[in-house]
Amino acid sequence: MDRMDILKLIKGSVESLNKEASVNFPYIQHYDKPLPSPIKIAEIIKLLRSIVFPGYFGDTHVRCDTLDYYTGVCLERLFDLLADEIHNGLCFDGHVDGCDMDKSLSNTLAAKFIEAIPEIKYLLSTDVKAIFDGDPAAKSYGEVIICYPSIRALLNHRIAHTLFKLGVPIIPRVISEMAHSETGIDIHPGARIGEYFAIDHGTGVVIGKTSIIGNHVKIYQGVTLGAKSFATDEEGALIDIPRHPILEDNVIIYSNTSVLGRITIGANSIIGGNVWLTQSVPPNSRILQQPSTQEKTICDRI
Repeated sequence: MDRMDILKLIKGSVESLNKEASVNFPYIQHYDKPLPSPIKIAEIIKLLRSIVFPGYFGDTHVRCDTLDYYTGVCLERLFDLLADEIHNGLCFDGHVDGCDMDKSLSNTLAAKFIEAIPEIKYLLSTDVKAIFDGDPAAKSYGEVIICYPSIRALLNHRIAHTLFKLGVPIIPRVISEMAHSETGIDIHPGARIGEYFAIDHGTGVVIGKTSIIGNHVKIYQGVTLGAKSFATDEEGALIDIPRHPILEDNVIIYSNTSVLGRITIGANSIIGGNVWLTQSVPPNSRILQQPSTQEKTICDRI
């Protein structure tokens, strides 16, 4: 093909790509409003890591006598970035009141988030302790903070959940999916998680939007807290109702277990590995996978 043929080909593709039916297709059109920036959101997460765990992320040479100044600088930068991205998220979501030129709503939401950071830090400190106390391979809290993917995922979740509760659209999902991509741990920002939550290893963990997790809960890799089915309205559209499990305090769920539906796992229960559970169990339960006939025969011989 000569240059003229290539230019004709490009012109035809441009016309096809940008014809009115294609441009106005609802899954493509964003109404010429600003979009949230994954790059800026990643910077927000980095700032929050350095604020919550000073000295571990960001400026690793921060000292006690400069900590207040360092935190203040980070928070000021965080507010500006977050307010802008919340504004973009409101515009992306079609939130007319949130797209006013003075950005008053996005500033208010960013300020409310800043006020919530001490609570996020407290919850993450309980998560670090729970993981450290439950893993003899961990040599220090610092090792847990720096190395463990569960803390990275939980930091993103605590941030995303706070924004989700404030009604910020799209950005919480971006934050949760960043952690999902980095760690293999998929936690919807709507999930409610209590204090001292430990995820051991973590790869393949899925926690659905309406899950409720109590205090001092521990789950292992491959655990799914999912929906058993999806309710629909008269027109067949999905209805967003509570559909994921409730785990009460001090529950342990071992690897590759699926807990499905709006069921309750009573306090102090232990759910073994490779279990498929779709019914509620009372407190202090022990649910184990039944051995196959072959496994039972081998055990009997032993």
